[in-house]
Amino acid sequence: MMSPTEEDFELELRALPGVVNMGVRYSDKGDVDAVSLVVQGPDAATVRVVAKQIVSLYFPSATISIEEMKTIAPSNTATTLVMANRITLVRADFNSHVGSCEVHVTLNGRIGIGHSKNGPLIGGAEATLDALRHLDLEVPFYLVSSINIATSRGWPVIVTLRPTFNDVDRLGIAQADTELLSSAKATLSALNRFLDRATSEA
Repeated sequence: MMSPTEEDFELELRALPGVVNMGVRYSDKGDVDAVSLVVQGPDAATVRVVAKQIVSLYFPSATISIEEMKTIAPSNTATTLVMANRITLVRADFNSHVGSCEVHVTLNGRIGIGHSKNGPLIGGAEATLDALRHLDLEVPFYLVSSINIATSRGWPVIVTLRPTFNDVDRLGIAQADTELLSSAKATLSALNRFLDRATSEA
């Protein structure tokens, strides 16, 4: 489970302009060991400098890697992201007339689409999990909560996922323009952390 310090640390990095994804690797003792960021936009060099400063302040011994994102097939509604072995949010839509969410995610060029009728906050997380399962991924977690929290930087969303096996809950935190986007990004944050650790231990 993330400590309050880790939550603040992740929110600081995700709030940087152009940051579209983040991964965290932990040491055997549970400390933050390495951080990876995926950045899009013309200010990638500036973001790189600021991100390194943030990491050094919170976790001086941690390393950081920053990857500039490549895009293909841009359209008016969404951009397909090219990021090997990483789950990425493509788009998230909310129909206020019926209270339904639709979330699109990508993994290795494949698109998964998920739905929920539980509003933007809870539904954003549920639709993201549904989208991942439509990619034929085994997602051994279920949603416990998706809540707003008040901070000095705004109203980020924290999503808590509980594993179906014997392990601790996974938390993700994100802040975007809407509750739906924040919830979807926070869900992926929690899952990407799990996948990053599983890959490093393989």
